[in-house]
Amino acid sequence: MLFRYVLRRLILAIPMMLGISLVLFLIYNIVQVDPLVMIVGERALDKPEIVDAAIRKWGLDRPIWEQYITYVLNMLRGDFGDSFLTKRPVVDDLVAFLPATAELALSSLAFATLMGIPLGILAGVKHRSRIDKSLWFVSLLNASLPPFWTGLIFLTIFYFYLGVAPGPGRLDPRMTAPERITGLFTVDSILAGNWAGFVSALHHLMLPTLILGGFTLALVLRVTRAAIIEEMRRDYIRTARGKGLSERRTITGHALRNVMIPLVTILGLAFAGLLSGAVMTETVFEWPGLGQYLVKAAVNLDYPAIQGGTLLIALFYVVVNMIVDILYGILDPRVRYG
Repeated sequence: MLFRYVLRRLILAIPMMLGISLVLFLIYNIVQVDPLVMIVGERALDKPEIVDAAIRKWGLDRPIWEQYITYVLNMLRGDFGDSFLTKRPVVDDLVAFLPATAELALSSLAFATLMGIPLGILAGVKHRSRIDKSLWFVSLLNASLPPFWTGLIFLTIFYFYLGVAPGPGRLDPRMTAPERITGLFTVDSILAGNWAGFVSALHHLMLPTLILGGFTLALVLRVTRAAIIEEMRRDYIRTARGKGLSERRTITGHALRNVMIPLVTILGLAFAGLLSGAVMTETVFEWPGLGQYLVKAAVNLDYPAIQGGTLLIALFYVVVNMIVDILYGILDPRVRYG
């Protein structure tokens, strides 16, 4: 039964990705900007032989439906074309920039989860107390402040004035990047035995993780708090208490299992959002990730890079949603039977 449930979700992901690719392709053709300006440059637009060669190379002389079929077939092969800006295959650019975003996303999600769930449980158990009101106010304030503004403030205070935090980037300026194995500087430094590099990478990772993870932490805390408050009012909790179970065992052994169902959704979507590129946070901290890559692509009208990056983001969301659905089926068998 679980296998059929997973297979159904996999099949549903196929038309979803095709629909997203169609929308991106239509937007690409609707935008009233000549891609030849970026392909050949403004100075070469008055040279017919160069323009004709570019049109043939990029298939701009073919019917739109044929261009879309070629686009989908190339996408299935993992070929998103060459970037107008870097002159390299878009896939190579995505592979180069994605690990930085993945490292920041994983550390931010870990921080938000490890801090948000316990604080949410505490706020829910201490409902309407001073602790609950204080945590609720802090989470609301944190969720209301734009991460790029908070990042600038933190850089100004902890880097410029106090000097206790490192500057932008992934490593100290005089240090070289570790040999690429996973692309995650902290992991690669450990694998290479480069402990100075690990300390530097971890030091640089802390401030953007605090900013980006803090924004996600506020969401996790509020969802956990609301779920705990609701679960603690249910009959099975009163029954557990009546049997003499301690409050801690009642929460961790009974209430928390049901709280995990809404949390799976929030954490999954948060992780997809973090992986898709925290654009402003990466820009503020000069973090060479996917978000910064897409910003430069958008500014320079680099359509292959924009399409490739957007499709990758869409794939993240589709895969994460599929994993969330599967986890739903595991946590609550009623979902897959339904």
